Amino acid sequence: MDKSAKNVFGQPLKECSKNPLTGFYRDGCCHTGPQDSGRHLVCAIMTDEFLDFSMEMGNPLKTPMPQYNFPGLKAGDKWCLCALRWKEAYNAGVAPKIDLEATNEKVLDFVKMDQLLEHANTK
Repeated sequence: MDKSAKNVFGQPLKECSKNPLTGFYRDGCCHTGPQDSGRHLVCAIMTDEFLDFSMEMGNPLKTPMPQYNFPGLKAGDKWCLCALRWKEAYNAGVAPKIDLEATNEKVLDFVKMDQLLEHANTK
């Protein structure tokens, strides 16, 4: 895990969420490292539309899994998504908004900056 990680603006990576606790390393940030084969880089703000899409794609993010200390997600929760899952959702027209300051710059290896900016959370 790279603790000196940067966001898509080249600034220090901000926290995505501690409640629910997110990140591949469950540290609240979208850090990545060699063990993170899914590249959990995008700090996304869940929507019902995206959660339904994710369920259809075989990833039931709404479903609690106590054995993994996973509460299940609901609309409004922030979560570090896999870069390619976000891109799939983008291509399907259901990509959720994202917190760019908490999105790891390594996502730019998979997604174009203009695509990210289209879905920037401006609240």
